[in-house]
Amino acid sequence: MSSIHELFADTSLEPPVRGFLHRPGAASGDGLVLTHGAGSNSKAPLLVALASAFADAGVTVLRCDLPYRQSRPFGPPRPGDAARDREGLKNAVACLRKLVAGHMFLGGHSYGGRQCTMLCADESSLVNGLLLLSYPLHPPGKPDQLRTQHLPRLWTSALFVHGTHDPFGSIEEMESALKLIPAKTSLMRVVSAGHDLGFKGKSQREELPAAVIAEFRKM
Repeated sequence: MSSIHELFADTSLEPPVRGFLHRPGAASGDGLVLTHGAGSNSKAPLLVALASAFADAGVTVLRCDLPYRQSRPFGPPRPGDAARDREGLKNAVACLRKLVAGHMFLGGHSYGGRQCTMLCADESSLVNGLLLLSYPLHPPGKPDQLRTQHLPRLWTSALFVHGTHDPFGSIEEMESALKLIPAKTSLMRVVSAGHDLGFKGKSQREELPAAVIAEFRKM
């Protein structure tokens, strides 16, 4: 049975939670909170495709806008936004826990994924696993500015999905960074893909969501 999705909002929390809820036709009891990268939002084609695929596989998915995006419809996050964005993710997990009784997962693209890892480095029991799409290991062209300081404190299992042409980190750099993480990790390579993982404009890698789910299940 196909999944359906609907607008979702809980404004009783601070920061509030807003986005889209994907309800499976045949729910497994598991849940996934999924969020976007810098300059994007919860309507990003990559997130829509993944959320739909996970829901079709039985997972209830909350595809949410980070607090900075709720405050400003355009533009990237500011340096002072990160802590509040992590609180927003924590609130989103709490909202989804009210709807599912099984395993809980948290994921995000680029900036959103980095905030997921930072949140879980501080709260290791928050979720059962992480789905990290195009982790921004360093700014493009600046490999010396690594964003790895918190990784040795990450005790949550994680699947990293990374394009082989991603300017935010090469596959070799990612492999080196993952050695810092004490939890179980896996690196899924997306051949010839950049930071968008093949979801740019109207182009989509239609085979990617199923492949991600297959790798995630192995975790």
